[in-house]
Parts: sequence; C-alpha cells; structure tokens
Amino acid sequence: MTASEPILMPDLTMDHHIVFVTGPSGAGRTTAIRVLEDMGYEGIDNIPLSLVPRLVEGPPLGRPIALGLDVRNRDFNATSLIELIDKLTRDPNVELEVLYLDCAPSVLIQRFSETRRRHPLAPDETPAQGVEREIDLLAPVRVRADHLIDTTELTQHDLKAEITRRFDAGVSGRLSVSVQSFSYKRGVPRGMDMIFDCRFLANPHWQAALRPLDGRDPAVESFVRSDPRFAEFFQRVSELLLFLLPAHLDEGKAHLAIGFGCTGGQHRSVAMAEMVGSALAEAGWPVSKRHRELERKAATLQPDAMKVSNA
Repeated sequence: MTASEPILMPDLTMDHHIVFVTGPSGAGRTTAIRVLEDMGYEGIDNIPLSLVPRLVEGPPLGRPIALGLDVRNRDFNATSLIELIDKLTRDPNVELEVLYLDCAPSVLIQRFSETRRRHPLAPDETPAQGVEREIDLLAPVRVRADHLIDTTELTQHDLKAEITRRFDAGVSGRLSVSVQSFSYKRGVPRGMDMIFDCRFLANPHWQAALRPLDGRDPAVESFVRSDPRFAEFFQRVSELLLFLLPAHLDEGKAHLAIGFGCTGGQHRSVAMAEMVGSALAEAGWPVSKRHRELERKAATLQPDAMKVSNA
C-alpha cells in the first residue's frame, strides 16, 4: 500500500473493533502491537485462535483490541485463521481489520542471524529454511490483509508513523502531523503526503563554522533565515499547510506526513522542519518532528537503537 491509498475507518457504532496483527516472524509484529497500544488499543499477543471468538460473545469491548497472531500460537494454521476472518467479517457487530507485516526474506534471515534466535518453524535447521516455510504458510493470509506494510527498510519511527497514519483516526478523532527532514541523496522517505525541496536556500555546509552543526542549532537557523528567499518561502508553506490540515481532517485522515529535503539532510531541511513544525504546533496541531539523516548518524553510535523489533 502507498500513502495515497484510503485509510480504513473503523465503524464506531460496532460493538467490537478488532485488528489482527500478523506476518512472518521478525517482520515487526511486536513493535506494531506496542504502537497500537500507545494509540489506545488493548494489545494481546500470541492469543490462541480458538479463544478469539469468546472476545466478541460478551458485551461491547469498550475500546479497540489488537491481537497478535503468528505461527507460535498454540493452534495456529492459515486455514483456521482465514475461516476466523470470514466468520468475524460476517458478524454485524464486529469491525475487523487485518494488518500484515511483510518483509524481504533476506532481511528476515539477517535479523534472525543477528539475534541468534531459532526460527519457530525450523528450530533445528537454518533460519533460511524457517523463513521460507513461514512465508509459504502465510501466503493465503497475506492476500486477505486490509493493511499490508513492508518493513524491509523501515525503522521503528517509520513503522510507527505508518501505523499511526492508518489507524489513529478511529481512536483519537484528530489529525496528527509528522514533519520530517531528509537528504535527497538517500532518497525520498516512504509514506510522505507532501514534500518541499529546500535546496534553493543558501547552504550552511559551505560555512566552515556551521558545517559540523545541524539545523537545530540557532546559528544554522539564523543563517537559513538570512537567505532573502526564506521569509516568503516559509510564509507560503506555513499558510498552505494551515489551509490544508483542516481539509484533510474533514476527509477523515488520521495522519499527515510532511517532508523537507535538502542535499545532505543536515542543515536546511532540518531547520525548515523545525520551524514549520513549531509553527503548526503553535496553531494547535499535534506535531511530531524527526530528522532521518541525523537519526542515521546517531544510529551508527547505537546500531540497535533504530531497528524494528524482531518479533
């Protein structure tokens, strides 16, 4: 799925709103459940399939539930899961969504190798054999997914932003905004709704005193502001976003991702993301800010800090 695809909005008149979270081991299921819990969902991981129908037999659940389902479940098999999906889909009191976390086999194998964990489908064999079996086993479930997220190249921040974009509207009833900076050398981030190119602004990189700093530093911000084209650019972008955000909220969007790019992703784009993010926050919008290239630099010092959970 891409950022242009519609968000599936839960029907709040239903008695039960349930999200099945599944996918191959190592693709990020545990991370996804934690994100949903932070958004107000009640998370239950590794619940036996036979117990799921009991959740909808009683009174309304009160809040949405995220259920982690994978091959480690005691009575798991793909046929039973599909039958359960069909049964709950036909229930007029249940709003069911299936979230499938996908990932390239090579990356799944690498994650198992890095953690030295045994694959649940190949405890006495190589992780590669287990990954292959699990992908084949889950193929019919993957086809039935309402939300398919490929975590191959996603960090925890990326995955959180994507899940928030797809699921937050039904819980909070508001539009959350993420403002991100990035380097065009490393490509445009996934899931962006709008992107602004800052490469026409004067580049602090060519100032010896500013080069080792980043756009969060007051000296860099002051330099960016000194460009004669900055003031109008900042004003026009801010006014455009303040005009568009209410319209996106009226359309039922849960999350809007705004990107600012420059050559290295350290100075101009960072400064613009910081300033625009602050302007939107001052106008009352819930805003999160992140800087992809600065996070990559920090991750070289803490290699495991940005990885999606292997569960």
